[in-house]
Amino acid sequence: MSQSYLLVALPELFLLAAGLVLLVVGAFKETAAGARLVSNLALGTLAITLVLVLVAAPDRAVAFRGNFVMDGFAGFMKVVVLLGALGTLAIAQPYLRREGIERFEYAVLVIFSTAGMSLLLSANSFLALYISLELMSLPLYVLAAFQRDTYKSTEAGLKYFVLGALASGMLLYGVSLVYGFTGTIFFEELTALYLDEEGAELPLGALVGVVFIAAGLAFKLGAVPFHMWTPDVYEGAPTAVTALFAAAPKLAAMGLTVRVFAEPFGAFVADWQQIIIAVSVGSMVLGAFGAIGQRNIKRLLAYSGIGHVGYALVGLAAGTQSGVYGVLVYMTIYLFMTVGTFGVVLALRRRGQSLEQIDDFAGLGKDQPLLALATAIFMFSLAGIPPLAGFFGKLYVFLAAIEVGLVWLAVIGVLTSVVGAYYYLRIVKLVYFDSAPEALDRGMEPELRGVIAVSAVVTALFVVVPGPILGSARVAAGALFP
Repeated sequence: MSQSYLLVALPELFLLAAGLVLLVVGAFKETAAGARLVSNLALGTLAITLVLVLVAAPDRAVAFRGNFVMDGFAGFMKVVVLLGALGTLAIAQPYLRREGIERFEYAVLVIFSTAGMSLLLSANSFLALYISLELMSLPLYVLAAFQRDTYKSTEAGLKYFVLGALASGMLLYGVSLVYGFTGTIFFEELTALYLDEEGAELPLGALVGVVFIAAGLAFKLGAVPFHMWTPDVYEGAPTAVTALFAAAPKLAAMGLTVRVFAEPFGAFVADWQQIIIAVSVGSMVLGAFGAIGQRNIKRLLAYSGIGHVGYALVGLAAGTQSGVYGVLVYMTIYLFMTVGTFGVVLALRRRGQSLEQIDDFAGLGKDQPLLALATAIFMFSLAGIPPLAGFFGKLYVFLAAIEVGLVWLAVIGVLTSVVGAYYYLRIVKLVYFDSAPEALDRGMEPELRGVIAVSAVVTALFVVVPGPILGSARVAAGALFP
């Protein structure tokens, strides 16, 4: 039995063991060269873990007394999350060197947080969910304050920690209510509890618990009305850390949210659908209008991320397999768009100084034509303009909503997309039609060049070769609806 447990959880066990080894390596070699060695080893660790997930993923296996599940859905989301962690760690290395904060702890914290994300996606009980969520979150609090000599970074870390603790408390309170009124914390038991009862209803106390659980998960997603930390933390944290926040943890939180509402509460769509719709509409509207007045690119991308979470939740609000399929496609495409965009931001420099203002994009088309082209691809895709990948992501979630009669929700999504296109197209206008008082620095580190190139190619050519993402997402969605 223990051997089967080890095989089912092999990627997570390898990731945790490697994190401990890297911690020791870094402690014995506290130099810039040591930090670089640990970062390179961490990249290798994430790559090996990715291979283990791809190779060893079973159809469905439950381990650790029902607390851990490995199925097609978990496998798909783990691959996407690991790609996000891999890409953001790669583009972080040159940034950390330039800013003089290259320390081995960065890569170790990323490894442990990624292990938490991976465990989170395989959580099969609320106990496993909470432990995994904290393992993911605690390293992120430290990473937000990683540039400890600056006021903004320490403020971001403190704000993220305090509000994160509040969200964890709300989540735990919701779990305690669900347990008190149903008698179980296991997802499979909750699913089976009312399966054979025709017209069964969730107890009122448990329904209140679901509301609190949704609030805790909305915080991790950065969704309205628990979005207040997102712009400040995105702006204050080091840009490389912000890139990580925008990619891997958000994807893991979305995967968890989908599993929680599709599996243990899948029979009660009518009870939680209103919550998801309200969060989705609020996020889409705030994301569209909140970004218009921003001048800092990281704050703009924070509001953009809030909006994109709202679009993804349109698919979940449908409460169907096609809706979940739309969410998975959307979040996969969102990963490449976001990592690529942050790669561009990290590549923007003048006199060796990193730039964060939107006006700093001016003249990029003249100084670095290829980087400008990648920027245009990402901006048009984030705006949802065909034939780029972002258009198809929105198309799938909107179609899922229309199938179940939520036409008005899809209409709101389209209208907010039109509003949001304004600030994306403004950046394209700056890139190609405005000139800067001083030229941007030329040249780019290989890590940045590689990540930006891969992200741009996937985003631009998704329409040509959509099969790998669409086929895998369809299988993953089917795992939650046997």
